[in-house]
Amino acid sequence: MNAPTELRAAIAATPDLAAIKLRQQATWASGDYAVIGTTLQIVGENLAEAADVRAGERVLDVAAGNGNATLAAARRFADVTSTDYVPTLLDKAAARARAEGLAVDFQVADVEALPFADGEFDVALSTFGAMFAPDHQRTAEELLRVVRPGGRIGFAAWTPEGFIGRLFRTVGAHVPPPAGLRSPVKWGDEPYLVELFGAHAEDIQCSRRSFNFRYRSPAHWIDVFRNYYGPTHKAFAALDEAGQARLQADLAALLESLNVGGADSLVVPGEYLEVVITRH
Repeated sequence: MNAPTELRAAIAATPDLAAIKLRQQATWASGDYAVIGTTLQIVGENLAEAADVRAGERVLDVAAGNGNATLAAARRFADVTSTDYVPTLLDKAAARARAEGLAVDFQVADVEALPFADGEFDVALSTFGAMFAPDHQRTAEELLRVVRPGGRIGFAAWTPEGFIGRLFRTVGAHVPPPAGLRSPVKWGDEPYLVELFGAHAEDIQCSRRSFNFRYRSPAHWIDVFRNYYGPTHKAFAALDEAGQARLQADLAALLESLNVGGADSLVVPGEYLEVVITRH
């Protein structure tokens, strides 16, 4: 193979991260993630405890979505800045904070280019958010940059082997992700996190946890996620009627295979990795 051909092949295999990010913003702005996100609040509470968030600490929530980690930190009297690159998601989080009388600074910001000074925060958090940024290395670098030496980075990420990892593979078989893009569930793999953070980490603590998705039935779960969860909402929209039927059948089979709730309910354990990194 000659050099120009090799170069063209390399360029073709390199994902356009800027274009992917624009698509991601549109995806997460579609549907209404808050319908799903609020059910995950317990993950934010557990993460705030694992990261030992304390009153008066400067806490940054990145890719905050509807604000689960934001609210958990604010309830512990931390000084919280909550960020996301989708303004409509932050609006939902701000409404929740107002309802509880919690003082939070909300700012539209991209986790790959955070508008904050080096070492500005004691703690950075993210629940199922930072993992979706297309440039994993840049995201890790930004989290490390804005946290002071000795500070903590805490996040929750779905594992490759768990329900959401299997969900993404199922959806990807019908609507393939962009070529060359690293899977977000790599953030749920301990050795990969050592690659991303290890050179700048004093300590990395990983705990496998489970969140139970509780719905009336597989059909109920599919209806909710098809209408409100951006990735599945967009996947169904990209398919014709026959393709939608095939995707729905595969999702139903996956849910039924993992259901531990019996015939009259749906309870699907979703494994995730809870990570706390202490910065050098």
